[in-house]
Amino acid sequence: MNRIDRYTSWLFWGYFFGGLLVFLTLFTAVDAMSTVASYKGVATSTLFNYYMYSFPEIISTLLPVACLMGTILTVSNLNKANELVALFASGMSLMRICAPILLWVILISVGGYFMTDRLVPRANTQKNYILYYDLKKEPHRFSTVKTNKIWYRTKDSIFNIKTLSAKGDRAQGLTMYFFNDAWDLVQMITAHDVEIQGSQWLLNNGTVTIFSKDSSFPLSTQFKTKSVVMAEDSKDLQSAGQTADMMSQSELKHFIDKNREAGLDTIAYEVGYESKFSFALAGLVMCLLGLPFSVGRARSGGTMMNIGICLGLVFAYYVMYSSGITLGQHGSIPPVVAAWAPNVLMMSLAFFLLKRLKR
Repeated sequence: MNRIDRYTSWLFWGYFFGGLLVFLTLFTAVDAMSTVASYKGVATSTLFNYYMYSFPEIISTLLPVACLMGTILTVSNLNKANELVALFASGMSLMRICAPILLWVILISVGGYFMTDRLVPRANTQKNYILYYDLKKEPHRFSTVKTNKIWYRTKDSIFNIKTLSAKGDRAQGLTMYFFNDAWDLVQMITAHDVEIQGSQWLLNNGTVTIFSKDSSFPLSTQFKTKSVVMAEDSKDLQSAGQTADMMSQSELKHFIDKNREAGLDTIAYEVGYESKFSFALAGLVMCLLGLPFSVGRARSGGTMMNIGICLGLVFAYYVMYSSGITLGQHGSIPPVVAAWAPNVLMMSLAFFLLKRLKR
């Protein structure tokens, strides 16, 4: 890096961390006041732990906005001090001047992706534990958070679970279908609740129904407890009890492949898989979108107006992103289109504005 690149980088990092700190403080303060008002008598240490586990998800969400603010304020500051004019006169283009900024934004995007992939799922699990055990005082609900209607297939059986605990060691509402080599239904087992210990499953309060070719009617018997040895390890099942934001990328891909082979619906998880990649690039998209507005009016409130315009574009991006995810999860559009359409549209708009700028 030359001296100009180092100077630009220092400006960007100062505005980036300042913007991130301001947004993080405002969000936490507003949310904390709402939490304290909703859950009275909660210990300070509990609130502290709750928000410590909330910070990874909040920060990963705010990274694109902080990148945009850092870019706008850096370029606007150069413009206001007439330093941008001097750099243009020396033969440097806007993209060359902003090259170190874009490099840092790419590195931040990569770091944000790994934070979302590795740290956020684990932090969200602990945050939900504190929410339902210490704040809401409803520990029974922790086992049913985001664990509805799970279908899974093994070599010779298909089973359905209504709810699965976050740790994957307890389940409720189990229905198991067993098939022969010709895939004829031979047995069905239902159970009110299940204790899962690896491949050993302990079923409680259920029925066993046998379908035999020698009988015109199925034969059913009830049981209080029954032990079943499963061919599949419960580690795969743990992922089934979580939504895409509660799984790492590798866990999510394994879960999608497993259920796709079984012919089960994985649309919502495919959208989540694609969105992990697309949202990681949101910071770069927003920065490119903010550049054309950063070299316009620099005096008479021009900087604040530029910030307002770009924040409006950020709002438009998040609306498009949320709408695309919703449409994708309902199967209205393909998962790839749902996750990537906002980036493609906003990136196209950014390049169009930069081309018109001719700097």
